[in-house]
Amino acid sequence: MKIVDELLALYASYGGELYAGEPITQLAHALQSAALAEAEGADDALIAAALLHDVGHLVDKHAEGAAASGIDRQHEDIGSGYLARWVKPEVTEPIRRHVAAKRCLVTTEPGYFATLSEASVLSLKVQGGPFTDGEARSFLALPGAADALRLRKWDDLAKVPDLKTPDLAYYRRHLEAGLKPSSS
Repeated sequence: MKIVDELLALYASYGGELYAGEPITQLAHALQSAALAEAEGADDALIAAALLHDVGHLVDKHAEGAAASGIDRQHEDIGSGYLARWVKPEVTEPIRRHVAAKRCLVTTEPGYFATLSEASVLSLKVQGGPFTDGEARSFLALPGAADALRLRKWDDLAKVPDLKTPDLAYYRRHLEAGLKPSSS
């Protein structure tokens, strides 16, 4: 499972970087997201998606400070595109849609906006802001929208400094289960 080794190495190498204006590292954020998914009984693919949802930040070397400069680097597309060669759509689609899910939730769920961190509010602005009602309806009608919404909520909660979670190696089995058959 060479790609799993490469993904784990990517997080081991670059996961110590701070997570876009939050008080935790990229790795801690990824591990917390995956732990939340597992605690809610998500399947292997969605746990893998939770772990990898921000991989676009790690592979995009031009991302640093982009949101603060008003630039949307579209890490969700970069990450899902990077992973698409090796992992199933059940992993990449929630990743690709987790930013749109935030935009949808701001529109459809009263009180959701107030739960966003300062960094998430800033990124919301550069990511296009809240959806219109029509955009939200269209998003909710997409296949897999429910998984993207679940992932988004774990993403929002996974910002707790010093929270204990399983380590990166613990999630290997979920990553392996999310691989396309030709990638094993």
